[in-house]
Amino acid sequence: MKELRNKVAVVGVGTTLFGRLPGNDPYDLGIMALKSALEDSALKMSDIDGLIVSRIPDYQRFAEITGIDPRFAMVTPGQGRMSGASIAMGVNAIISGQAKVVALVYGNNGRSAGAQYGGEGDSYGGGGVGPWFPYGMTSPGAAHAIMFQRHMHQFGTTSEQLAAVSVAFRKHALLNPNAVMKTPVTVEDHQASRFIAEPLHILDYCLINDGGVAIILTAADRAKDFPKPPVYIRAHGQATQLKGSSLPPENYWFEPMQKIAADIYRMADVTREDLDALMIYDNFSPTVLFSLEGFGFCKQGESGDFVQDGRLELGGQYPSNTDGGHLSNSYMQGWALNVEAVRQLRGENGPRQVKGARLIQYMCAAPLTSSIIYGSDPQ
Repeated sequence: MKELRNKVAVVGVGTTLFGRLPGNDPYDLGIMALKSALEDSALKMSDIDGLIVSRIPDYQRFAEITGIDPRFAMVTPGQGRMSGASIAMGVNAIISGQAKVVALVYGNNGRSAGAQYGGEGDSYGGGGVGPWFPYGMTSPGAAHAIMFQRHMHQFGTTSEQLAAVSVAFRKHALLNPNAVMKTPVTVEDHQASRFIAEPLHILDYCLINDGGVAIILTAADRAKDFPKPPVYIRAHGQATQLKGSSLPPENYWFEPMQKIAADIYRMADVTREDLDALMIYDNFSPTVLFSLEGFGFCKQGESGDFVQDGRLELGGQYPSNTDGGHLSNSYMQGWALNVEAVRQLRGENGPRQVKGARLIQYMCAAPLTSSIIYGSDPQ
């Protein structure tokens, strides 16, 4: 697996503003982000010969609008777990010779369209009538609430401990001029906020918004010719837990994360202690705790203690979701977190910059679990 290390690099990234952006459909938002990424990389539409779109309904229509005529093209499901998997597909397309320049494009007008995250009108991949509906779990939020309830019962984790996640990411959002949330929060604010699905408060939930994200990949041996410092994909991994996945897992997806961890650090030739920052998929704040345990940053059941005392904040051991994450920047279903990793490794983030950042891991705990380790060093 080490022979795949640093074979592909990110040479361009782009994002739109996030929030309520009326009058824009997913195609519009994706095109805006892609144009930003092309400007970032000094490439043209005609240079793209690989295209992967997500939450954009049709790759064919997107290519037609933009004038791209790729050799390799696909649309991936609109679930957030697919962001890491889509990037891995792009990496593999380049390594296998199917494409030289792959554009990954995400566009989502969920807020303007009034999209629901739960219930029969859910358009975020967890809806439709499921076997859990008779028990009141009509949304992914309810599923995560019962998972965290189990974690509390099993390990003694508390809601006050969980609040440290929301507080840390909000602090980072206050340093990000483009983040949606601009008001500081404290543990006390978290505890006083209303319940959505007990024991989860509204501050434990991600922010559905409109926005677009684009990432451009190419072979590492070409990457040095681009204007911005390349960011190399040192390793990527994926594992699933799909059997029985219509119901909340009793193991918090621990086993698939352990499988990835067993491979990805070896593939990247790094240890957890080498990492300068983490980008943790935070659709709901308990997912952060589950991820830290699953990828081995702490023992199972110890994540509540682990996230205390600013460990996930800038200046802490593992500054995480430095753009504010899904909880305080915007819910771009993992895509913006990957862009944040790239910008951190380029040193572009001003007051929220992790000093000397060289290695950053993205991780997503879900029925389809994925992780990517990014690095600034081509070796």
